[in-house]
Amino acid sequence: MINEKLPKMWYGGDYNPEQWNAATMEEDIRMFKLANIDIATVNVFSWALIQPSEDSYDFSGLDAIIERLTKDNIYICLATSTGAHPAWMAHRYPDVTRVDYEGRKRKFGGRHNSCPNSPTYRKYAAELASRLAERYAKHEGLVVWHISNEYGGYCYCDNCAEAFRGWLKQRYNTIEALNQAWYTAFWGHTFYDWAEIVPPNALSEEWAGNRTNFQTISLDYRRFQSDSLLDCFKLEYDAIRKYSKDVQITTNLMGTYPELDYFKWGQAMDVVSWDNYPSLDTPISYTAMSHALMRGLKSGKPFMLMEQTPSQQNWQPYNSLKRPGVMRLWSYQAVAHGADTVMFFQLRRSIGACEKYHGAVIEHVGHEHTRVFRECAELGAELVKLGDELLDSRHQSKVGIVFDWENRWALDLTSGPTIDLKYVEQVHRYYDAFFKHNIQADMISVEEQFDQYEIVVAPVMYMVKPGFAEKVEQFVADGGTFITTFFSGIVNENDIVTTGGYPGKLRNVLGIWAEEIDALLPSQSNEIVMNATYGELNGTYSCNTLCDLIHSEGAEVLATYGTDFYKGMPALTRHAFGKGKAWYVATNGDEAFLSDLIKRIVDEQGIRPLVSPVQGIEVTERVKGEHRYLFVLNHNADATEVDLGNLAGTDLLTDQEVSGKHILAAKGVMIVKH
Repeated sequence: MINEKLPKMWYGGDYNPEQWNAATMEEDIRMFKLANIDIATVNVFSWALIQPSEDSYDFSGLDAIIERLTKDNIYICLATSTGAHPAWMAHRYPDVTRVDYEGRKRKFGGRHNSCPNSPTYRKYAAELASRLAERYAKHEGLVVWHISNEYGGYCYCDNCAEAFRGWLKQRYNTIEALNQAWYTAFWGHTFYDWAEIVPPNALSEEWAGNRTNFQTISLDYRRFQSDSLLDCFKLEYDAIRKYSKDVQITTNLMGTYPELDYFKWGQAMDVVSWDNYPSLDTPISYTAMSHALMRGLKSGKPFMLMEQTPSQQNWQPYNSLKRPGVMRLWSYQAVAHGADTVMFFQLRRSIGACEKYHGAVIEHVGHEHTRVFRECAELGAELVKLGDELLDSRHQSKVGIVFDWENRWALDLTSGPTIDLKYVEQVHRYYDAFFKHNIQADMISVEEQFDQYEIVVAPVMYMVKPGFAEKVEQFVADGGTFITTFFSGIVNENDIVTTGGYPGKLRNVLGIWAEEIDALLPSQSNEIVMNATYGELNGTYSCNTLCDLIHSEGAEVLATYGTDFYKGMPALTRHAFGKGKAWYVATNGDEAFLSDLIKRIVDEQGIRPLVSPVQGIEVTERVKGEHRYLFVLNHNADATEVDLGNLAGTDLLTDQEVSGKHILAAKGVMIVKH
């Protein structure tokens, strides 16, 4: 439970009453009560109001907001406001603003424009957090702290350059070790003094975003910037902890956001929270994977859904309305995958600037007689009914899918073999295959213990960090099933190729070696030809993107390529290693291939789906003590029949006993306690 003061599924979201007058706030609170909203995130962007100058602070406005909300039992998620520094600070201390990728010094404007290595920013941000904590730590309405907002973006200023050199000294100790790790003998890049090192951007090593001359330099800069922003979070965290000993502290993350290593961030946070903004056409399984990834940041602990829109977003190319029932459905999808809160951005629509057309519980019309408000109120009533029933329940998955931000950065930065290789897309393809078979999967880091799973999948594990191969070998030797794919085991943690044949340190457990890697044009394809029938796996499948030309070193060859000069070479192998098996998928098979492959492997392991798969029906399960909670979500536009098999229990939303075959309404939800 995040905070025992509010022992239910929290319901509310971002609220900015500083943009309104007192009468509007009174009307808002009236409607909050109608909707059963019980938490408001306040003070997200109020730094300029709280600190009008260097030495003066004015908390009177925030005092009034907090007192008025708590008077009506609306609890407080208190933000520190440090996501946007005041104009006076940028004017008086130019080191506060960032230098962008092109080398241009930013002026005041926007948000997330603060250099994470600015001494000025760090000083004032920590001081503000400290003063907020000192003032509100004991407030009866406070239930969680919210540091800054949606951290992100890199800086390339002189302060960052100097801090980068210090970071490198800690990582490599000597300039000689750095030269070796970076492979600086290439293109005459040998460094003789730390001062010679500059940030890799458009003025030095990089161009067009993720293209770079020196992958390891660029990779280390991404690590450094992620750590720098995390240090800013930790400074505020420590400042709050001096006064607030027990209230949990978070900051809102953004799913598969590319710039920060969220597994590191998750370990620094008391509770993970994140902002979920799928488009109308975002695959259902991609959103599910993102929720599972956020859950995985703290080894399966429940997370906070900090933001979603009640209906419409404002920043995507096409900002579709959420159709009737979809807001409720997607809210329960978050709960199904581990959320212990349902919160929105925003509670009332602003009337100016870039978010005035972003949806809200209270629309511009200003009253409760809207479709969006009615749906929000109905969901609020259901969450009151659920109470604390689902809080702290966990997932018990038999499948873990490895996700690694550093591996992603390295793949993004690599100079080949194809621009069509997208790490997140490949990971999602495997998650989607399990998802469609109703096999629950966790998203895990390379540091996670594998022994809790029967199957571990590491798609495109291009970078193999120290200890990873040994952990895989132990997992498989002990009876686990490991699956990896083309373009895996290529480099070490410094993006330096492991010589002796691909897939490097994974070669032993996989029982294969790769001689060459063929990159196919978008117009090209090859074939995966099964040597025999293996359960669902049979016949011929299409493949594209990359084809590893591999040789067996003890692995069983299950399929070969159908065309080109490497026709007949292995395309799919399985290697018996100790008590387990290691699979290698040498090419990017089509959807039918992946579906049949995963079905074959889970059947071999004896892993059964939660319920029989039905198109458009999502199923997952949370466990608490002796009780299990089966979530069944109908993403279809029509009522759909679901067969619960032998499962019988009580639907918590209707209090009806359910079993066997059941018709679930369009966009409908069941939570079956059994």
